[in-house]
Amino acid sequence: GADPGRRRSREGADLAGVSRGGNRTKRRGVLAAMVLGLLAVAVSGCSAEDAWRLGIPEAMTTQGESIEGLWFIAVVAAAIVGGLTYFLILFAMVAYRKRSEDLPTQVQYHIPIEVIYTVVPFLIVVGLMYATVVAQNDVLDEDPEPDVSVTVTGFKWNWRFTYDDAKAPSGDPVTTIGTTAVVPVLVLPTDESVQVNIEAEDVIHSFWVPEFLFKRDAIPGRNSSFQYNITEEGAYVGHCAELCGAYHAFMNFEVRAVSPADFDTYMAARDRGLTNPEALIEIG
Repeated sequence: GADPGRRRSREGADLAGVSRGGNRTKRRGVLAAMVLGLLAVAVSGCSAEDAWRLGIPEAMTTQGESIEGLWFIAVVAAAIVGGLTYFLILFAMVAYRKRSEDLPTQVQYHIPIEVIYTVVPFLIVVGLMYATVVAQNDVLDEDPEPDVSVTVTGFKWNWRFTYDDAKAPSGDPVTTIGTTAVVPVLVLPTDESVQVNIEAEDVIHSFWVPEFLFKRDAIPGRNSSFQYNITEEGAYVGHCAELCGAYHAFMNFEVRAVSPADFDTYMAARDRGLTNPEALIEIG
């Protein structure tokens, strides 16, 4: 008859194998559940379009479209590099996992792989730098004769918008000033070049409209400018993007993009002495 001790040993080995297999299955199940849970959390707050855009707002200016293009180029490059890196890591873990106590063959040099690891990152950096320079030139390019020019002044803790080429009945430039009770509204035309001159009275502020995909710091004693070509009518909420003091969070404003005809109507109303809210009523 069979040795009882040997039979018990085989049965124990079989049970151990079943236990290890069950543990591996449980670990895979837990890992799959974690991955699915993370994916669910990641996409739960996004629509299908938002998920595809990876969180970047749709550009509402021609300059923003250049930034949007650069963003997607960088994301695609990062996804390719990251995917390849994870593939190589997993491949090495599986293909070269420990199979015995013997020391694997040691290789000191592999010239082709080292050349690839040097040349490919260099080409990626050069390509991203070229795309960045092209986008930057598009964003910073300015029309020498813009259709509209406004001066944006940041102060603690609000904004003043001055239309440089428009005069009120008093002879002063047409101006909109934000208060603690009223959010300032900057009315601008679509499909026309708009120059924004930035300045600050006290501390550093930052003029930022998320849908325009661009912001510019307002620095005391240093004036700068940039231009927009807004492509879509609408109301866009802007913010101060630089921590500027106790009431920084309240430095919100609105950019109201309207048709050129409505903009002319609005400016005519301001020229007659109407306030900003009254002129907005004029254009509905």
